[in-house]
Amino acid sequence: MEDKHKNDHIEFYERTLGGWLEHWAEDPNHKNKDFMVYPDRNLRYTYESFNNRVNQIAKGLLKLGIKQFDRIGIWASNVPDWLTFQFAAAKIGAVTVTINTAYQKKEIEYILKDAQLKAICLIDGWKGNNYFDILYSVAPRLKYLRQSPNSDSFGLGMSEKELYNYDMLFDPNRAKFPILEFVINMGAEKRAGMYCTSEIILLGRGVSDEELKEAERKVSPYHVVNIQYTSGTTGFPKGVMLTHVGITNNGYSIGHRQHFSEKERLCLPPPLFHCFGIVLGVMAILTHGATLIMIENFDPELVLFSIQAERATALYGVPTMFIAIMSHPKFKEYDLKSLHTGIMAGSLCPIETMKEVMEKMYMKDITIVYGLTEASPGMTQSWYDDDINTKAETVGRVFPYMSVKVMKPGTNIEVPDGEQGEMCVSGYNVMAGYFTNTKATNEVVTYDEVEDKWWLHSGDLGVKDPKTGNFRITGRIKDMIIRGGENIYPREIEEFLYTMPEIKDVQVVGVPSPKYGEQVGAYIILREGCTLNMQQVRDYCIGEIARYKIPKYVFFVKEFPLNAAGKILKYKLKEMSTMMCEQYGYEIF
Repeated sequence: MEDKHKNDHIEFYERTLGGWLEHWAEDPNHKNKDFMVYPDRNLRYTYESFNNRVNQIAKGLLKLGIKQFDRIGIWASNVPDWLTFQFAAAKIGAVTVTINTAYQKKEIEYILKDAQLKAICLIDGWKGNNYFDILYSVAPRLKYLRQSPNSDSFGLGMSEKELYNYDMLFDPNRAKFPILEFVINMGAEKRAGMYCTSEIILLGRGVSDEELKEAERKVSPYHVVNIQYTSGTTGFPKGVMLTHVGITNNGYSIGHRQHFSEKERLCLPPPLFHCFGIVLGVMAILTHGATLIMIENFDPELVLFSIQAERATALYGVPTMFIAIMSHPKFKEYDLKSLHTGIMAGSLCPIETMKEVMEKMYMKDITIVYGLTEASPGMTQSWYDDDINTKAETVGRVFPYMSVKVMKPGTNIEVPDGEQGEMCVSGYNVMAGYFTNTKATNEVVTYDEVEDKWWLHSGDLGVKDPKTGNFRITGRIKDMIIRGGENIYPREIEEFLYTMPEIKDVQVVGVPSPKYGEQVGAYIILREGCTLNMQQVRDYCIGEIARYKIPKYVFFVKEFPLNAAGKILKYKLKEMSTMMCEQYGYEIF
């Protein structure tokens, strides 16, 4: 079959995030166009007005003392200023560290330490999590941070010596994240030890336009702009360093495959802390000069309302989101005829769901994207005009300016088309590495002397169709669990569960789920004389690890299946899971 898009060509842009924003904000024919809209609160930013607010906050960050390459964490749902702080940090060369909204105490402590955050921006909380309480419990000293930049005065009148003594007496965690200096409440309320957004803007009045421009001139498109935490292929979460050119050109390619123009209006429910939201969504819109219709927290009816009210042309989501939207009792009451394209990604996309979306939601041009955070994240994508079988059964073809090969696992040796191997990618989109973790980087990025290329090994198994060039994902080398689009690494949960004194050994696997793709299941061997039940295990996890990581199913066994060398066969545990659910009387959904 001939590829009708084989001669299609797109430009490669060497622009920073700030450069892209200013490109549109300074264009007389474009500056008054909507960049970002929140339909539920009638909030609108044009490209010009958004750029102005970004500049105000960027100046405020400079006044605080935020410098090039400093890390700034953002811990928030899709609130309006999430993107403002993201672009403001990018303009001055700081690096945004995106933080999962579901994170709890242990995970925040880990991020603060591992990312060496200079500042963290946050909201009150999300789904019952009080972020301020969690942050204060991790580091009580945050209540006594500097109240103004370049000042020796502290909250509650503490001198620097008194604060040091307080740290030693009451905050043993101080040594874990000594770089952290500023906490910014993204709301309007003033809290102990924190700035609020309006104060950041007020501080920015003391910084000139030229000072901001000077900071911008030092930023290269090839510098790191984001650190996104992911479990990667092994171990605990690692900070994936992504560059300006990596995420913007990836976003441009993703929009191009959907046939985006500046007239596009994308309804975006996926979270911004995830590459699905920030790259597939925001960067695709930014690079095409189109419009974002933002959803702060996913709600099926809010999505339906927003599509109708703003005449959205595109919609993104994981399969469970689309299922929830089409299952809503008021689904038929909303006019969705403005839709034509979008992306379904994050987990395997059932062909029946794809057909329903194309028919009931008018999204004939919907596409599929495959990749991983370490690849900025897209490697392949179907085209808007591919047939339904191509969209549902493959992940499309490789993007321009990169190479994708199926290789023999553990090598840089390509296997013949049609044979299964590991999906590997080379190009501008490959991460700059894991932050402060060279060893982990070298495990997944290897150099091919013959081709003079660096290859990122995905850990996923795939096959390339010799006729069409489309790729199919056939499995995972790694043990990663994908629950509703969230990547969950079993070892992290296992290590936490080992802290329960009753548990002798534990293995965590994915349990097949028709709704989420996979649910977390824990196989536990108890210490002699100890007893536990499922609820006790789940209760132990609440407030310590994110809810989506808490085992949905807990099975108590005497032993694990082993091979001849004594290695635990996790795939056997996975195969047993459905039978075990039936045996325990667990409902599977």
